[in-house]
Amino acid sequence: MVGEPLFDRLCLLGIGLIGSSIARVAKQRGDLARTIVAHARSAATLDRVRELGIADVVEPDAAKAVEGADCVIFCVPVGAYAGLMKVVAPHLAPGCIVSDVGSTKGSVVRDLLPLMPPGTHLVPAHPMAGTEHSGPDAGFAELFDGRYTMITPIPGGDPAAVEKIAEFWRRCGSMVETMDPVTHDKVVAIVSHLPHLIAFTICSTADDLAEETKEAVLKFAAGGFRDFTRIAASDPTMWRDVFLNNREALLEMLGRFVEDAHALGRAVRWGQAEYIEDRIQRGRKIRRGLIERHQA
Repeated sequence: MVGEPLFDRLCLLGIGLIGSSIARVAKQRGDLARTIVAHARSAATLDRVRELGIADVVEPDAAKAVEGADCVIFCVPVGAYAGLMKVVAPHLAPGCIVSDVGSTKGSVVRDLLPLMPPGTHLVPAHPMAGTEHSGPDAGFAELFDGRYTMITPIPGGDPAAVEKIAEFWRRCGSMVETMDPVTHDKVVAIVSHLPHLIAFTICSTADDLAEETKEAVLKFAAGGFRDFTRIAASDPTMWRDVFLNNREALLEMLGRFVEDAHALGRAVRWGQAEYIEDRIQRGRKIRRGLIERHQA
């Protein structure tokens, strides 16, 4: 038997990989929301959402989309939050919980909190799940199964609203943890943002090679390079906004990485086998830790 829905009217602002996966889970379970509203700027995207049947209401006007919603989730690139919030804020219902799925949290607090109407509640969140694909066809209901969702409550926020969003993600299949925004942004800078930056860089380096060499790179690409190309196929708008909105933490981790890369390069240059082996062993240790935590 399906339990009482957590929300009466759930509005998803953005219906790409994450938004459409939420919609699919909500449709499948029936206990997340009675009504699912989807908004996107693109008419083609909205038409496709109608064809897929993953939302009850498809609304091209963001202001109308949020009207009457008791939960609004921002599923657009983080760089679009401030502009979109200015549009929807006057139309948010009293008591509405506003959340998001962005992978930067300091910028979310910066861009959304000052615009929150009295009587509404901001609960930033970040489901740490995804693929390199985008658009409404990319989503699937199992995306969040066994993956962490980080919730970063704001100081003085409503505990009941935080718990409601936590329960929302638990019902989506996530393991839920709470963390302050600053710590969150440093953590994701090393586990997500820096690897993407490196992948984009390696692929652009390969693209800059002389044409005959580049063809050989593509023809004989080994597993490691293919893994980088999968990451590098991710949505460019989303990742541009992530890099710019987590600038300080990302640059800090990039600086540490560059220092370590130079150290390993020196070890290779001078034949320091013991140092090289230690770095490899530490990488294997990290991999084992992921496997043990079922996050590999």
